[in-house]
Amino acid sequence: MEEKSKLQILTNGIIRENPVLVLVIGTCPTLATTTSVVNGFGMGISAMAVLICSNIAISALRKVIPDSVRIPCYITVIAGFVTIVQLLVKAFSPALDQSLGLYLPLIVVNCIILGRAEMFASKNTILDSALDGIGMGLGFTLTLVVMGSIREILGSGTWLGIPILSNFIPGMSIMTLVPGGFFVYAIVMAAVHKLTKDKSTIRNEFGCDGCAMQAECTPEMKAMEGKLEGEA
Repeated sequence: MEEKSKLQILTNGIIRENPVLVLVIGTCPTLATTTSVVNGFGMGISAMAVLICSNIAISALRKVIPDSVRIPCYITVIAGFVTIVQLLVKAFSPALDQSLGLYLPLIVVNCIILGRAEMFASKNTILDSALDGIGMGLGFTLTLVVMGSIREILGSGTWLGIPILSNFIPGMSIMTLVPGGFFVYAIVMAAVHKLTKDKSTIRNEFGCDGCAMQAECTPEMKAMEGKLEGEA
């Protein structure tokens, strides 16, 4: 595999390998916490802090952690940083903590963080892992802010609590509900793929060679993927 430069590692997560819009992971907190800009930004920053710290810690311990128990070890490391972030949010922003609710502690099992620990931090240096955490965190945060802005403006007529449309037209309450979240998510994802002309990812990256579960994959599943690639 071609070695990536430091700049590529840092910027990949923003567009080309955006965890939400391209890799399509971490969609649960994305849909649940983007009812407003503040909630989306708070969730994004919290997840980014955990992602950077856990990537650094796991990269530093990658030669010490036994392969047979690596996933439980990763979860333990991530849970420790999530606890720290949650306590800080409770102390300095109790309103945000109340708004995010259960989704803040659920960062422990966020697919983005666990996925980067398995696919990147466990195989790369501390510096590269930190850059990967920053890039992926920025991509996640920007996505949440964009979606939160659209849903808040159309749903409540405000942006960061500042009246934008509320003085002219009533807000569409559906945009603050689950259906509105799916609609905005689809629109933003389609826009990103259109702007990048569908070159945001390389299709082959999603084959068996890039899968973290390749060793556990059954021969039948591998044969099925080979058949699908042949048809394509």
